[in-house]
Amino acid sequence: MSTQRTGTGTDRARTRSVVVDGGARVACWESGPPDAEPVLLLHGYPADHHCWRHQVPPLSDRYRVIAPDLLGWGESDRPVHLRFDYDTEVARLGRLLDALGLDSVNLAGHDYGGFLSLGFAETHPERVRRLAVLNSRAHSTFTRPWYAVFSLLSLAGRTPVLRPAAMRLPYAAIHRRSFAPLVRAGHLDTGVLDGYVGWMDTPEGRRWLLHYFGEYRTSSRPALRRRLHEIDCPTAVIWGRADPYLRPTIATELAGAVPGAELTMLDGTGHWVMDERPAEVTAALSRLLARPAPGR
Repeated sequence: MSTQRTGTGTDRARTRSVVVDGGARVACWESGPPDAEPVLLLHGYPADHHCWRHQVPPLSDRYRVIAPDLLGWGESDRPVHLRFDYDTEVARLGRLLDALGLDSVNLAGHDYGGFLSLGFAETHPERVRRLAVLNSRAHSTFTRPWYAVFSLLSLAGRTPVLRPAAMRLPYAAIHRRSFAPLVRAGHLDTGVLDGYVGWMDTPEGRRWLLHYFGEYRTSSRPALRRRLHEIDCPTAVIWGRADPYLRPTIATELAGAVPGAELTMLDGTGHWVMDERPAEVTAALSRLLARPAPGR
């Protein structure tokens, strides 16, 4: 394990690397008192820990805030010999907690991170004190155009004859174009964006991305839907209503099925709620953390 100082929304952040799955390195950023109640923030696709840069400083006044780069993303390793199917990824989250020395955490996930967080809360309820899901496919899936896009990427990743052509696609440029409205609006710095997608310009990066998509499945997850009513920890659903990728009905279904869930629906806000409405997201997370949690 290595430790150094860095800046993730605050100069007080501490960087550490932990190892999972036989030697794969996961980079993590920690802020706040080391002995405080832990909050684990999981980023989505194709971001990294910087997506929480607005929420980390205020939350770390009271909590031990940990924001990892999930395995394969950001500054973490991109191993092509490991599995990245959904069940493996959810189980890997438990191994990450073990590596961090955490029995249980407050868990918040955006997009893909919310997808994993929901599965982890259902399969390991004893390890989740409170749960927040932000603009995530969760138990469902994408709007029709993006369902098609991600399904094609999945097909290319698992079909050997398609992989050579898929390896030549300009993934970084495509993703930069999708983020352009966020950059123009002043919500996202180009330096942060380069960290999100710059590695996709390398052959190694494209190889891992296709390996990841080869094991990714786009269809909805009825097993997750069936167990929503079993979630017994305080839960927050935080959503930008104008998300082009994910329908707002996913949020209302989550909030309606999870007992006692609080729904924060932000009008005029898209997928990247933490960037577009940072104060409202932080306030919703703070309300969640103030709710009494069941004994774990």
